[in-house]
Amino acid sequence: MLVQAPPTSGGHAPTRRQVITGGMIAVTGVAMRPLPVLADASDEVSHIAEVAPYRVGEWLPSDQTILDKWLGAIIKRTDTQEKALHPVIADFQDLIENDAEIFMLFNQMFEQIPKKPPYNKDPSGKPQVRDYRHMLQLLNTIMTHAPEFNQSGLVGCPINTIFDWSMGTAAGFAAFLNERVNGQLKKVLNGWGGFLSSSDSTYVLDEDPHRGWFGTDAQKVMPNFDKEFKCDPNQPHHGFKSWDDFFTRELRPGVRPVALPDDDAVIVNACESAPYRIARHVKQHDRFWIKSQPYSIGHMLANDTLAPMFAGGTIYQAYLSPLSYHRWHSPVSGTVTKAYVKDGTYYSEAPSEGFDPAGPNDSQGYITEVATRALIFIEADNPDIGLMCVLPVGMAEVSTCQITVHEGQHVSKGDQIGMFHFGGSTHCLIFRPGVNLEFDHHGQKPGLHSKNIHVNSRIATVIRE
Repeated sequence: MLVQAPPTSGGHAPTRRQVITGGMIAVTGVAMRPLPVLADASDEVSHIAEVAPYRVGEWLPSDQTILDKWLGAIIKRTDTQEKALHPVIADFQDLIENDAEIFMLFNQMFEQIPKKPPYNKDPSGKPQVRDYRHMLQLLNTIMTHAPEFNQSGLVGCPINTIFDWSMGTAAGFAAFLNERVNGQLKKVLNGWGGFLSSSDSTYVLDEDPHRGWFGTDAQKVMPNFDKEFKCDPNQPHHGFKSWDDFFTRELRPGVRPVALPDDDAVIVNACESAPYRIARHVKQHDRFWIKSQPYSIGHMLANDTLAPMFAGGTIYQAYLSPLSYHRWHSPVSGTVTKAYVKDGTYYSEAPSEGFDPAGPNDSQGYITEVATRALIFIEADNPDIGLMCVLPVGMAEVSTCQITVHEGQHVSKGDQIGMFHFGGSTHCLIFRPGVNLEFDHHGQKPGLHSKNIHVNSRIATVIRE
């Protein structure tokens, strides 16, 4: 989801100093879940499908116009079909209005949006999101819609798109670091997740040629779906019971073979993901919010008692895309020594990255310290690896990181250890100092434009000194 910051009058992207001078902190929200493309929205954006390449990870189209068109359609639908608030949205309203600090921030975040294009208007010339009450109504609309397929862009950020510019204000930055706000956002996301886990969400799992996940357009980008994933094309919705059931689909046996399963020196890819970054000699504590976003092991590992063992070690990070397989597999054979989920932020990004309306890929290093994440420590059977950690990181709409292994369980390389629900994300493999690794990027350079490497494929080999 790479997007350039809005140009200044001189044609250059604004620096952080320029943005702050304008009364804003240059931060945007995190989001990685497929956006429900409503009929109104897909009708309005279809005419630019040919010129709308995806942002990195394919969760958002590159053209900001598509996001604006979609939001305009959601606003139109919401304003003409107002309904009672979902209970979690009503609770969100109560939190905003009954907490003085949060009330101030959610008012200021809209007041601080610049009063000039492109920040202040939707494509029709009307205000995008007017205030927190309008924001709540738009969130309310999202709660009962599942993601439809759409060729003009798998818009992966329904809530991120609603918050959009307000997240980049000083008040928005403060609000989305607030513990109580994040606690309520988790409830909102889980509420939406409840709908996506219900049979009501299967309406998008049909053969509509343009909007259905088994239609002509979708099958063009997933031509081997029936061969790769467990499903029954003869059953309604290919046998899937909900959108989440479809999203967390399992691979058929043998589709992603484990690379050299008997060679404990070979480490395999834990997720179907694209390599983002490798860092060596990482520090226990570092300034993870600055431009280079250095990893800060103590914060990444939630100040776990095991964290100091990884200071000076190596981190491999990779990210997922919306059409990817979203289950996690063990990169090594070994014993799970500790496994838990650490709650964190959902819409906080590095302030050093500028006024980016649609991250979060530019802040992938930063969010490993602050976002909701799972920590799975594994004592590898290979003593040259020893204790390592798998760190799946949930971003924004991804409200659930589900761990499917337990402490004391022995896993073989390639065994399932968990999954993301309702969206994609990023993950890290963390190794202690002294583990000498030779990485295999499959002919590409890590970064925001790399391509997926199959889960269970070799990504590194331990080199014995």
